[in-house]
Amino acid sequence: MPSRTRPPVRRPASRRRPGRPAAPGRWLGTRPAALALALLLAAAFLGFAAAAWRVSHVAGPVLARTTIGPLAGRVESLEEREEGARLVVRVARFGALRPEETPRRVRVSFRKAPPVKPGDAIEASARLLPPPEAARPGGYDFARDAWFRGIGAVGSLTGKIVVRPPAEEPDLPARLAALVDAARNALTRRIAEATGGQAGAVAAALVTGKRGLIAPATSETLRAAGIYHVVSISGLHMVLAAGVVFWLIRAGLALVPHLALFWPIKKIAAAVAMLGVTAYCIFSGWDVAAERSLVMTLIMLGAILVDRPALSMRNLALAALVALAREPEALLGPSFQMSFGAVAGLIACARLVGGALFRQPGAGRIGRLYGAVLAAVIGTLATTLVAQVATAPFATYHFQTVQPFGLLGNALTLPLVSLAVMPAAVLGILAYPFALDLPIWWLMGQAVRGMLAISGWIEGFGGATLVVPAFGRAALGLLAAALLLATLPVSGLRWLALLPGACGLALAAAPERHDLYVDRQGGGAALRGADGRLITLGRPSGFVLEQWLKADGDGRKPADLGGGTCDRLGCVGHLADGRAVALVRDRRAFAEDCARAAVIVTGLAAPPGCAAALVIDRAYLARHGATALRVAAGGSLAVHHARDPARSAPWWPAARPPPQTEKAPRPETAEPAQEETPGPPDDPDP
Repeated sequence: MPSRTRPPVRRPASRRRPGRPAAPGRWLGTRPAALALALLLAAAFLGFAAAAWRVSHVAGPVLARTTIGPLAGRVESLEEREEGARLVVRVARFGALRPEETPRRVRVSFRKAPPVKPGDAIEASARLLPPPEAARPGGYDFARDAWFRGIGAVGSLTGKIVVRPPAEEPDLPARLAALVDAARNALTRRIAEATGGQAGAVAAALVTGKRGLIAPATSETLRAAGIYHVVSISGLHMVLAAGVVFWLIRAGLALVPHLALFWPIKKIAAAVAMLGVTAYCIFSGWDVAAERSLVMTLIMLGAILVDRPALSMRNLALAALVALAREPEALLGPSFQMSFGAVAGLIACARLVGGALFRQPGAGRIGRLYGAVLAAVIGTLATTLVAQVATAPFATYHFQTVQPFGLLGNALTLPLVSLAVMPAAVLGILAYPFALDLPIWWLMGQAVRGMLAISGWIEGFGGATLVVPAFGRAALGLLAAALLLATLPVSGLRWLALLPGACGLALAAAPERHDLYVDRQGGGAALRGADGRLITLGRPSGFVLEQWLKADGDGRKPADLGGGTCDRLGCVGHLADGRAVALVRDRRAFAEDCARAAVIVTGLAAPPGCAAALVIDRAYLARHGATALRVAAGGSLAVHHARDPARSAPWWPAARPPPQTEKAPRPETAEPAQEETPGPPDDPDP
């Protein structure tokens, strides 16, 4: 009789042999809380490691002071503007600076159309200064963004630009980047000339991402209608580009019966679409917004290859991880926050946005047609509404503006953009190599003119753009937590979002406004007058004044501000409690102003015996940057700074002692251009 083999006996975990340790994976698998903690710690350590690697990878010198001298380098990119152009130059040498002090890249402007192209080695005289820091405490820090882009100085070129033979041949990536930028400029000029006017400038920006030809007035019109995001190469462009390639490849393969029956044509189309959208991102300049949109699009197309749902929170999380692993600093920027916030909201409301609630299975022909039309209309409105609600906390925090008619603007213009403008752009790109594109660009321009006409009509409404006071980081953190709680859970836990949302709205509705703003050079200030609105002391630049007005919730233009009492030696104003604030331009004013003023503001070095309660002079500003103060309860002065003297940042140039012969500082004219300041969202599209 054959013997039966007894099955092995499995010992439970509690009866495991003593002295034999359990496998870590098995131990964590039976303890969900421990597994979650281990994953959290691993993510934190990896995040710090990615941040440290990124800082070491982009580290470069920052110009310490305004310097004029000969500049030699290679043009990496060039963007034509209405007047002149803006160049990014890879620096070979500048003035008498040592190599370890010379910025790697500089961004310079030129008043005329320069006789150069990307890749040229040039020599010219340049006036460079450190990238401007935040104009107010908590404001947009252009210096930080420039540093992470490898730009260590900004300024302008003067005199004649001379093109020289390069000292050494650039490497292959640099040559390819120059060729791509030159091709973008050529296509931008072709589209703008074929269409004409500002419609041509907007049409060119929609295709190539070059926005230099768009006039400031046109940008304000698009912002008032809430559709400025369409001119930035971002989610809408990437999805349409990938969708067109995907549809063309799949439709072409489906025409062949053998391929349609036996080949995975959907996956083939997804793979080709991934290559096509990557090529378009490279051509469009590989901007930060475009890069994040590309990552999200690639992951969604990759989900098709592995038979997973293309639109899900898991894929959105993977896209966020990839984007942050490459650029951890993007987490602090409005582009990342608004892009992922909008997509999270749209995924959470997918049934409403997709119109599934309005389609009735088994309905007749009229019922199906009615449901399809209703689904399209409601879906368009719901998409815009959900995206605006999800991005509102970040847009208001960074830009201090609200477009109440943005829902109407997007509802009227996005169908035109999706059905006419962007398909024409795709057809134009396909016809461009065969020189058959000019009629297509003209037709695209007519659709863009319609878009601009709708935007101008909306801009004419009263209150199309509302300026709201800046609120703090605590309110933004609570509102962001509310968005996460409202979108991530798939159960009744979503109702927990009401608590942080209500607290965040309460904090945002009661911001602390400052009573005095001082620019980072001490050449100008803004003081709250007797009527509760800001007035100017000295001559702060228009860019800085605009940032102060937005932070105060004041919709006036910088030219509309009144000024304090001024003479050749300085200016005098008064706080709400009557205490004097003196802006000193000349050293001869110190004796009188230090004796009578509570606050001294100057770009000079104040005398040691100055009796004012608060002295904001050159040395003070070199340590603290732009300064703002508020009259607190009891008459004390609550002072806030853009810089923290207790810590350092690599994008802050080292503080330097004042020169022996002092003069009152002039307002800097090389402020960041309008499109480099925080404006309306660049990429809130899914």
